[in-house]
Parts: sequence; structure tokens; C-alpha cells
Amino acid sequence: MKRLIFFFFFLNSLIASSQNLIDNKWQFSIGDSLTWKERGYNSSTWKIIKSGRSWEEQGYANYDGFAWYRKPVFISNRLQKETIKQGGFILNLGTIDDADQIYFNGKLIGETGKLPPNYVGAYDKIREWTISPKDIRWNQENIIAVRVYDGGGNGGIAGSEVSLRVKGIEDDLVFKPHFPRESQLFLNGENFLLPIAIVNSSKTSIVGRVEYVLVNDFKDTISSWSESLKISAHQKKQVTINKGKLAPGFYTLYADIKSKLLNLSKSYNFGVDPEKIVSPTDKGPDFDNFWMRAKKELAAVEPQFKLIRKDSLCTDKHDVYLVEMRSLENALIRGWYVRPKAEGKYPALLHVQGYGSSPQFSLDYKDEDMVHFILNIRGTGNSRDNINPGFPGYILSDITDRERYIYRGAYMDCVRSVDFLCSRSEVDSRYIVVEGGSQGGALSFATAALNNTRICLCIPAVPFLSDFQNYFKIAFWPGNEFVAFEKNNKGFGWNRIFENLSYFDIKNLAPWIKCPVFMSVGLKDVTCPTHINFAAYNQLTSPKSYHIYPFSGHGLPSEYSSLKYNWMKNELKKLKSIN
Repeated sequence: MKRLIFFFFFLNSLIASSQNLIDNKWQFSIGDSLTWKERGYNSSTWKIIKSGRSWEEQGYANYDGFAWYRKPVFISNRLQKETIKQGGFILNLGTIDDADQIYFNGKLIGETGKLPPNYVGAYDKIREWTISPKDIRWNQENIIAVRVYDGGGNGGIAGSEVSLRVKGIEDDLVFKPHFPRESQLFLNGENFLLPIAIVNSSKTSIVGRVEYVLVNDFKDTISSWSESLKISAHQKKQVTINKGKLAPGFYTLYADIKSKLLNLSKSYNFGVDPEKIVSPTDKGPDFDNFWMRAKKELAAVEPQFKLIRKDSLCTDKHDVYLVEMRSLENALIRGWYVRPKAEGKYPALLHVQGYGSSPQFSLDYKDEDMVHFILNIRGTGNSRDNINPGFPGYILSDITDRERYIYRGAYMDCVRSVDFLCSRSEVDSRYIVVEGGSQGGALSFATAALNNTRICLCIPAVPFLSDFQNYFKIAFWPGNEFVAFEKNNKGFGWNRIFENLSYFDIKNLAPWIKCPVFMSVGLKDVTCPTHINFAAYNQLTSPKSYHIYPFSGHGLPSEYSSLKYNWMKNELKKLKSIN
């Protein structure tokens, strides 16, 4: 009978510790006021957005600065006894881009990174904090408030599986791998030899098993095995995984830790010799001619460059213009041009955009020694007068005819934007740089390839539009749009889809690039997976380098901005010393 009572007590403890009291919907407001941390503040009229996605993706494009998340949560007194016994609640918000303070009922319970004026980002740190039982208002509404500062790029609560639950044994078990490099890469044919530190800081011994599964980027299981786990209370130990040599590529190691006391799942991303990934070009025999004809057609279109000064955006050091021009098929496209007021010859930085985004003028583009052109390609932003396929569906627009496919015109829009920069007397046409992320990463590749005598540096991030046949195997989107298209267009078929896409695949354009290339990627990217990034990168024959953010997905942290600008400045300095 005593055993039965203990079992039910133990079962109730497990249920209490595993019950998550919050979801990923939050009240949200940009701006900053410390009154927003207070339990009594009325935020019921705030917008609702979701954690797990940046605020830029949810209606706050191009916003950098302070913003707040708030969430009311009712906590029943039925959890009080177990919470006091276990030492409180655990609040886990995953990663936050970039720095934050977390309040519970108005009390600061933790901060990560540093907010301005001494700003330090900490996008890659897990936000996990203990909430003391004495700070909980039992059988009442409690308020979680998160003050976030984003210094650039994407911003917000990145953790998609946020949780608030009673502290349990799983919170006292640390399972931490030690990769040979911060990038979590194995290089130069190294064996997959991975030490894992296990720390049990609880008062209870843990006896069970760890079930491992190793999968590659195509979701194929490479290996699965199980090992016993026995670790006493307050003990540290180390185990080492040795799976010998793995083929070049990207992998995920899953570890499920199972015992009578807990069931804990972990996953870790890593790469093996990414520069040895082989994905051959698949361009057709008329590939060169196809793009030569496109450029000839563009050259026949009178650009009709027009600059409209925007006094409200100008500063004491910069003039800002809305630019209009004509591109392939006489399509009207627009962009924003920022130039220093001081007379002189300046390098130029061309910014090309992500999929579906609408880049505007930003005070980020305020270098006193450069001009900037922020391009809206056809069908996006303020370049939708003549061509506007919309989203979703943009990537499918005229896919049945590669002579009219949307990206034939979009790539030529980028060429036309270089024409514009070269037409400006204040631009030193020897030093034109192109940069962009996601679709902008692909457009950067294409711009440097199709202007290989006019682009001096190329800076793509998480590039899109690469290695399509493998891409559609690895990622859900955009392959799902093509699956639906093929289903409704049986007469066209996959062979013709991939044949047409091959003309726009950046891995096929990459060998034309002559300038130095600096690529940055996120190891956890499921939108443009690292495999397809390196499929294009590995076709480059020009000087190249890359940077991997091991804890980032498709959105790179704010520190990427300074990384790419520093690389650009150093490379421009080298080029100028030669010239």
C-alpha cells in the first residue's frame, strides 16, 4: 500500500513538473517604458504576435530598437505544494535576439546581454530562469514581461517552444557536447569524436539509458544506438561518441535521455567538411547564351533614371532619393539612394532584398565614405506597377517559360541597378559591392556573376535559390509550392521544372564570379539549409571565405552586421592599395 501511495505521489510530481502553462502567443509593442513591466499595467490593446518568429516577419519590418512582450498566466494553487518542494518554476524562452530583461510580476528575474547604452548582444544564449515560489500569486493572474533590444537584423523571442513549468529533475541534468570548434564543424577529415559532459546537480541519482540517433541533412538515419546512463546526485562525468569519419555534409545528433524519473530530448547540429560537399552544376548547353541574350535585351531598354529628392529623409550629412528606372520588359522598378553631401568619389554598396520583403531607406545606411542603393526588384515593395505576382506564388510566376520566369527579370533588375550606380558621377565604379540575405543572398550571387567586371566584392548571407533538386528534398518550403503546382499541371512535370530552374540556380552562376566572396550562414537554418548554401559556395573559383553561426537559423544575429561591414572595409582597403 505504501508503494502504491508513493507511486501516485511520484506520478503527480511528474505531471506537475511537465505541465507547460504558457503558449507562444504574446502581447507586443515596440518602444520602451519601464511601466510596461508592472503587473497592473493594461496591455490588453497591444498587438498579438508569436514567439519563434522575428517581429520583422510579423508586421514590424526593418524595426530595430526596444520592444516589449507581455503574457498573463493563471497559476493554480494546486501546483503550490509541488512548486515549493521543487524550488520554484522554470521559465524557458529559448534564445532572444539580441539582449533582454525578463520580469515576473514586475520583478526582474534575469537579463542576458546588455541593453543600451552599454549594448552587448547575446542572441545565442538560452534564456532559462527560476521563479521563486514566493514571487507567484497563487490562484491569480501573473504577468511575464520581456524587454528586448535588437541592434540590427531580426529581433525578438526566437524560442518557438517557450515554457513555464514546475522545476523538475530534468532541469538539474546538463548534457553538453564539446565540439572541436565554436562553429561546430569537423574539418580536414577529422573523425566524429565528440566528448559530452553530463552533470547531475539534483539530489537524486539517475539511472536509465540515452538513445542516440544521427541523421544527415537529407533526414537519412546514419546511425542509431543506445547507452546506459548512471549518474549519482551531484556528480559530473563525461562520455565520448566516436563514429569515425562521416561524409561531408551537415548533421543532427538527437539524444533522448530516459529513466523512471525523466524523459529529456536534446538535439545538436554540426557540419563535416562543408567545402567538400559535392553538388555538380547542371546548367543546360545554352546557359551562357541564355544570359547573354537577357543582358542584350536589357541593354536595349532605355533606363530613364530618375531621382526624386526626399527632404524629410535627408540629414546634415546625407541626401536621400527615391530612384525610378526601367528594366527588362520596360518594367518600372524603384529603390532608395543615399549619398554623402560632401563632394567626392565614393565606393557604392548595393543592397538586394529577401523574399517578399520591401526594403526602405534606413539610417543604418549612413556611412560617410560610401553611397548606398537599396533596390526593390520587380513585384516587390514599390516596384509592383507593371509586375505583381504576389506572395505566395512569386517563385512560381511564369515557371513554365524560362524566357519570362520572374527571376530572369529580377536578376536583370540587379544588373540595371549596377548600371545606375555606374552612371553616377559621385560613384567610384571600381568599388561596387553587393550584399543581401536569403533571396538577397541569391541576388548577390547573381549580381556578381552577371556583372563580373563591375562588382568588386560580394557578401551573401543564407543564400536562397540554390541546388533545387536537393533543396526540395531537404526543406519543406518552397518545394511544397512546386509540389502543388506539379499536381495541377501534370503535362509539365518535374523534369521540365528542374530544367527551367537550373538557369536561375546560383550554383550554376557561381563560376562566373571573379571578385572575393564572404558568405555567412546559420547552422540551424531550415528555410535555406546550409547544404544548399555550400552547393553554390563550392562552385566559386574566386577568393572566398565563410562564417557559420552555430545557434542561428535563417535569421542571423545583429553582430553579423558589423562582421560583414568590417570584412568589406578591410577588403576595400586592400583593393585600393593595389589600385
